[in-house]
Amino acid sequence: MSPQPLAGTTVLDFSRVLAAPLATQVLAELGATVVKVERPGSGDETRGFEPRLPHGESAYFFAFNRGKHSITLDIKDPRGRDLARRLAARADVLVENFLPGTMERLGLGYAVLAESNPGLVYVSASGFGQSGPDRDRKGYDTVFQALSGVMAATGEADGPPVKCGVPVADLSSGLWVAIAVLSGLAGRAAHGLGTHLDVSMMDVQLSLQALGAARLFALDEDPVRTGTEHPGRVPSAAFQAGDGHWLHISGSDQHWGPLCAVLELPELAADAGLQRNAGRVAQRDRVMKSLRAAIARWDRDPLVQQLRAADVPAGAVRSLREALADPHTAAREVVGRFSHPTEGEFPALRTPLREAGGPPPAPGVPPLLGADTAGVLGDLAGLTEAEIGELRAAGVI
Repeated sequence: MSPQPLAGTTVLDFSRVLAAPLATQVLAELGATVVKVERPGSGDETRGFEPRLPHGESAYFFAFNRGKHSITLDIKDPRGRDLARRLAARADVLVENFLPGTMERLGLGYAVLAESNPGLVYVSASGFGQSGPDRDRKGYDTVFQALSGVMAATGEADGPPVKCGVPVADLSSGLWVAIAVLSGLAGRAAHGLGTHLDVSMMDVQLSLQALGAARLFALDEDPVRTGTEHPGRVPSAAFQAGDGHWLHISGSDQHWGPLCAVLELPELAADAGLQRNAGRVAQRDRVMKSLRAAIARWDRDPLVQQLRAADVPAGAVRSLREALADPHTAAREVVGRFSHPTEGEFPALRTPLREAGGPPPAPGVPPLLGADTAGVLGDLAGLTEAEIGELRAAGVI
């Protein structure tokens, strides 16, 4: 894979907030030229989100908009819409995440743009998709977690439903937007034509329920909250060690004997009924009680070391700060840095894709609002400096 596999690909990005901007950031850091179209004056609303940096920029915006070119364009103005059509005629990909029908009403829908650019890969990302009774319904990450059953299955058995610790609906949907773009480009390479792809955040969340749905389809059991315990495997759970710290163990049949040996549980090791997972699931309460008591006699880190030495899958439950400080994280260069024109040097989590044996993609720089307007409109739309000045004076850009 080339370090810049998408070099030469132009993406016109009308998306805002998190899911689709994550996708276009991935495309940018894989070499695509991503032109982020923002509202004059305010831009993407996440430019105002917390946490804010010393010179006013948003670290939230920084997390999902690296490596892009920012232009400001009022697409409610006929002149702005005309410019958008001219830009789309030169683009390979267009990504938008407005409510269904919005781009069509503005004369920027796929059917119109494909007339002048039949190779355009057009991706519409929305909460509930381009069809169905909920197509006009707005959606948010935690609402999708609730509606899809993800929230109902998250939390302790005797506690209330809880959201995931990261915005899983937004993040997973962003990855599917990126998949949509790449599949559209692959299809165009094969047959020469673009396509209109529909990514529904609700559909994506339901797709994450594959294992739960398999249990529902097979056993007619709706998934329930089990905390960190796996509903179909024992042991697979977080345990508290004697020093108060937590670790997670997730073992299969081949790990059962070594686990019992490390924890000095000969009675469990000798029990023929516990040699297979089905038997341990059937005696879950007994097994978990014994494991908790044995683990409570250890400090966490020495126990993790012993379990790893015995090839038992186990790991400390760490904070983000601890995870980023890990030597393996450092060796993989997961955290990079970029130099911003107003905020200076700033850390960033790199796009996690690289050629084997090669360096990871360098983090791009998040753009200042409208910083690339004149350059993009000159290069891609063919406007003169005088025309750009007139549009700026009129508030169109």
